[in-house]
Amino acid sequence: MELRIYNTLSQKKEEFEPLNSSEVKMYVCGITPYDETHLGHGRAYITFDVIQRYLKELGYKVKYVQNITDIDDKIIKKSQIRMTNDELNSKSQLERCKEITDKYTEAYFEVMDKLNVEKADVYPKATDNIEGMVKWVKNLVDKGFAYEIDGDVYFAVDKFKDYGQLSKRKKKDMLAGARVKVDKRKKSPLDFALWKTAKEGEPFWDSPWGKGRPGWHIECSIMSTKHLGEQFDIHGGGRDLIFPHHENEIAQTEAATGKPLVKYWMHNGFVNINKLKMSKSLGNFFTLKDIFKTFDPMVVRFFLLSTHYRSPINYSDKELGNAKEAYGKICKFIQDIDFILSKNKEDAPEIEIEDLKEALLEYKNKFHEAMNDDFNTASAIAAIFEMIHFCNKAIAKGETEKQTLLIMKTSVLELCSILGLQIVVTKQALPQDEIGTLIKEREEARQNKDFKKADQIRDKLTEMGISIEDTAHGARWTKNA
Repeated sequence: MELRIYNTLSQKKEEFEPLNSSEVKMYVCGITPYDETHLGHGRAYITFDVIQRYLKELGYKVKYVQNITDIDDKIIKKSQIRMTNDELNSKSQLERCKEITDKYTEAYFEVMDKLNVEKADVYPKATDNIEGMVKWVKNLVDKGFAYEIDGDVYFAVDKFKDYGQLSKRKKKDMLAGARVKVDKRKKSPLDFALWKTAKEGEPFWDSPWGKGRPGWHIECSIMSTKHLGEQFDIHGGGRDLIFPHHENEIAQTEAATGKPLVKYWMHNGFVNINKLKMSKSLGNFFTLKDIFKTFDPMVVRFFLLSTHYRSPINYSDKELGNAKEAYGKICKFIQDIDFILSKNKEDAPEIEIEDLKEALLEYKNKFHEAMNDDFNTASAIAAIFEMIHFCNKAIAKGETEKQTLLIMKTSVLELCSILGLQIVVTKQALPQDEIGTLIKEREEARQNKDFKKADQIRDKLTEMGISIEDTAHGARWTKNA
């Protein structure tokens, strides 16, 4: 089965054929680092992390670019909070903004590392690309796609005939649904800012239109084409970016180049809290740092992958608890295999190794069929559990020869790795204290068939908070929470 991707532009699944048969170029809109990284960020960047991982699994070389918007209204506003005029005057606004963006960019990478999100190849910053933005805006003005008013430069939407192609919105509907107060200086209410005159106390750069700074949309056109060329394969982001950000990005880029910018537009669904979209304005906002205080980052990753990336996902402690239990089952399977391997006596296998590999291949194929169907991680995870169920049945039948167990373990870990799921198991080392002594004495009593003594020791261990599980391969103990 060939890889098929849902393209927001065509609104259907399409067979994936990159512009270059051996390399995939992918751009994903990155963070605006003015606050802590939240669960919505986690969903977006885990989604595209899995996409680039799977493309590599298919043999493609991937060039992945993710920008950092380090100049923005929100950043400027935050930079001015709790600062006196004297403090603002003693330090340039750009310096103050940089302090904020450096802090939250570092925090972003910290939580992404915990979520096992692989780094992109390039993280270009908006402030490092101002010169390119000025040149791009000037080119649009020269071509008649943009105009200047009092130092502000706007893109003339009416000049771009395909405006609305991504969001499928008609211009009259956009006008009726406009939420932003209309600037009466603009030729059309839909025209959007490419360059903004700097207000007093704001950071600025020189331009042909005076001191100012770039609009939000223009930066992605410059940074994506700078690192990937005028045309590339995949552009990703959250659904909230389809309009106006990505719609505007198409307009300002294709007006300048005369070429289709992106072949496949991909957008992940929202994170909902009690069925409402998570947002700061609604007060239902969860940072990843706060979530990690209760749930392991791998549980969070598992949770976010348990729903197809295009569907909305509902966050709650109950849902995270379910994800913790399910993820724990994978960890327990690997831990069980390790335990049996530690007790293994190299018994003869009851099935041929090649028969086992062929049986496991069925579940691997199911996994890849799911991933080839627009990266359906929910179905891919289901295939992993089917494989684990098959392996557990085989183990229960006594198929515990070392090579057999290693093939089972490797097969499950291989599929988890494609999803970026790190399976953490704790090796069981006998404690060097009274508990350890009692466990050893109980094992000796069982071997001597002194079951009365073994039961007495079990009761004592239970009082000490230790649970004992007797298996065909020996006793396992766990410390109760």
